[in-house]
Parts: sequence; C-alpha cells; structure tokens
Amino acid sequence: MSGLQMTVVDCGPLSLEKAKIVAFAPGRVDIPTTVAIFKHPKHGVIVWDTGCFDAVADPERRDAYWGEGIVDAFGAHGFTRDHAIDRQLEKLGIKTSDVKYVIYSHMHLDHAGGMSYFPNAIHVMQKDELNYCMTPDPWIAPVYCQNDFAIIHKINLMPVDGDFDLFGDGTFKLIKAPGHAPGMQVLMVTLPHHGRFMLGGDVAHQRDQFEAMIPMPWDYSCNLMTSSRRKIKQWERSGIPLYLCHEPGEFAALPGNGTWWD
Repeated sequence: MSGLQMTVVDCGPLSLEKAKIVAFAPGRVDIPTTVAIFKHPKHGVIVWDTGCFDAVADPERRDAYWGEGIVDAFGAHGFTRDHAIDRQLEKLGIKTSDVKYVIYSHMHLDHAGGMSYFPNAIHVMQKDELNYCMTPDPWIAPVYCQNDFAIIHKINLMPVDGDFDLFGDGTFKLIKAPGHAPGMQVLMVTLPHHGRFMLGGDVAHQRDQFEAMIPMPWDYSCNLMTSSRRKIKQWERSGIPLYLCHEPGEFAALPGNGTWWD
C-alpha cells in the first residue's frame, strides 16, 4: 500500500418524503447513506460511519430491531443484506477484523448501525454524542436505536471532546459541528494526491437545505446547527469541498464501485 486511499459505499438507501429531512420541503427523495472506507499505510483500514444494521433488511426482524414503524417512516425498504457494511467490505476484499478504527459522525441509526461488526476496532466519537446516545430525549429517541449499542460497553471507545487531529499528521481532522446531534462531527481528510476535503455527515441532509440554512425536523438544536453550518460554509468558501452523507449528487461525485481516491 503506497499511501492513504478512500472509497465510498451506500450502506442505507432511503426513500421518503423530503419534509422528513428538510423542514416543510415538498415531494419525495431517494437518498444514499454514505460510508467511507480508508486504507491507511500506517493505521490500517478506517471506516467513517457504518450505515444500517443487517436486521433492517429482514422483514421478520426489522420492527423488533429498529422499532415499530421506523422502517416505514424512513423508507428503508430498499435496504438489503448486501448493503450492510460487513458485506460491502467483503466485496472489496476487506475483513471486518481488518478494520482498526471506526469513526462516527454521530450515533443515529443510519450511521452507527454497524457498530457490532467491529468488536476489535477503536471506536471514535464525540464525548457529548456518546453520553447522549444512551439516554436521548424522548422526542428524538427513535433515531438512537439502542440495539445498535449492544456491545458499546465491551468495545474500545475513544470519545473526543471538540476538534481533534486523530493521528497528529493532519490526515484525519475531526471537527465538532453540533446541531443535528449534540456530538455531530465532520471529518476533514487530506489525501496525498487528491488533497483536502470534508465528509459532512449530517451537518445537512441536502445541498439546498445546507445553503438555505433550513433545519431538519430531527435536529437536536437549530441554534447550534446554524453556528456549525456557518463554520463549515467558511471552509467550503475557502476552497475545501464538502460532501454531505445523504445528498445523491455528492455521493456520486465520490469514488465508488471499486475505484479509490489517493
């Protein structure tokens, strides 16, 4: 392996009313759930977010796992067993045991669903998100699936508090961006040839939403969301591209289908 590389996969296709992710928006949208896979020459395989858990693909198990009606609410019927991150890694010739770090933008059910596939990895999230995900407020509890966290007390957790340079070399910078979730974070990556860019998680779900500063109905704090987006917008204006997790055009612009950026 000559240098840091990245590819992306869709670990949670969703089809739903746009108003569920962009307040008061008309129509429907079909959206991906972007998971990034990195090969690092020193630190092994690193995964950014983990998508949905495989039980969501099983009509006999999905309601018991996510909760009654959640699959219908978020339009996850198109999610198949092969969309789960363990199968996606397998297609790339990567074992789940090869993954050394799992980094979470936040702990919602379409981002932290694959936690249990990686019992031996180091799991990195914001401290505020780790604390909140176990006892969320009742109104937002449905998007924090407690079944996703079944092994959380048995794994190697690395909670960070604020912005953090993961390896001390500028390749993986975690930027705390609360709003959608109390411990939401953005990943700023620097690849040797492709350069620097941001994986935005759910700092916004859609590009028009991001530009117009429109909240999502499930946002933890609209005030914090606004402050975080202003910060990210400034970096984007400065020339650092941003890729949103659930924006189809931005997923399509990233390397996939066996291709890698380096």
